[in-house]
Amino acid sequence: MPHSKLKINPLHIDDFDYELPDERIAKFPLPERDHSKLLVWRQGNISQRQFFNLPEELPAGTLLIFNNTKVFRARLIMHKPSGARLEVFCLEPHAPADYENAFSVKGESQWRCLVGGLKKWKEGALVIDFEMNGAPCRLEAFRGEQVGKSHVVTFRWDADATFGEIIEALGRIPIPPYLNRESQEIDNTRYQTVYSRIEGSVAAPTAGLHFTPRLIEELHQRGIGTEEVTLHVGAGTFLPVKEEDATHHTMHTEHFIVRLSSLRNIIGSLGRVVSVGTTSTRTIESIAALGWRVMQGGSPESERTVGQWEIYDIPTEVPTCELLSALAEWMERNGVDNLSASTQIMITPHYRFRIIDALVTNFHQPKSTLLLLISAIVGQEWRNIYSYAMDNGFRFLSYGDSSLLWVDRESND
Repeated sequence: MPHSKLKINPLHIDDFDYELPDERIAKFPLPERDHSKLLVWRQGNISQRQFFNLPEELPAGTLLIFNNTKVFRARLIMHKPSGARLEVFCLEPHAPADYENAFSVKGESQWRCLVGGLKKWKEGALVIDFEMNGAPCRLEAFRGEQVGKSHVVTFRWDADATFGEIIEALGRIPIPPYLNRESQEIDNTRYQTVYSRIEGSVAAPTAGLHFTPRLIEELHQRGIGTEEVTLHVGAGTFLPVKEEDATHHTMHTEHFIVRLSSLRNIIGSLGRVVSVGTTSTRTIESIAALGWRVMQGGSPESERTVGQWEIYDIPTEVPTCELLSALAEWMERNGVDNLSASTQIMITPHYRFRIIDALVTNFHQPKSTLLLLISAIVGQEWRNIYSYAMDNGFRFLSYGDSSLLWVDRESND
């Protein structure tokens, strides 16, 4: 398969810069989730609502796609026997390699981790002594091989508990680094969506933080459907683009799961699909690449990650419905109800969206891959959108306000 990156023109990351004063970054959530501001952009027109007005902005028959991943307490504060304090940040499971087994295993689990204060940890175990069910217990961590900037860390514990229970008891919620504060009690609930179910993320799919059960019920009453996918958000989502040409940036890999029933629902809703967040977008646009693999006689379940530029290899004349139907039929033939895969796709202004028609999303950092994705939706209008938000008191980033952006097909094609 040709490497699409060779066909993509340079993207100067300085063209995706804007001034973001620290005071415009929302450090805490609003008291009520759905009372954030909502900027609505469609074909060059901007209006301002509140998030609880979202159902009025969506036509009946719309299908909203949520990412139901759940942030786990990935930060562990551990100590050497000497008393030296280190932070172990669990990124993703190593052995067992899948999230479900990694959280349910007892006694020992290996994870890829970032270690704060790594120079202090030459050898030996880091420990946390704690009580569980009234009995004294110990969690130990042993440093292993280096993998990129992370290390494989082996955790061992003597409590009759799963790793998920251990980390729930001892870990801390990993809030974004740009908040410049320690996590607090409010983050345990508010840095989760109300529909989060599947543990595995080290960062929240923050576009969904504005939804409440009441708002979701109103959406259903208005004939607006909801569907769920799972993408476990990694720490790479916060990595800035440091290359002058953004196409030289190496995207991080994230794991996702799509159910056959969800896929069929998306097929039946093409032309009316609104993704909630960039993570949902990356997931559902990635499944087009899996469908193309099937149409070429391959398997979507190969260990190969959906590559950074793989979605650009799909010929534009191939209908999206055929891509998704091919994948659905493959899943049905092979008895696969839940398809697990991983993606490294990078959505840039060169990309033509195949599945989504609009995006619900917060306001993103300058020079970020997420801002490149926004530009893929609205073209150069992103500058007007962000200027409007800045001039009208919108709050930025994870705990900030929201927007509803409709794909500009003219600039997108």
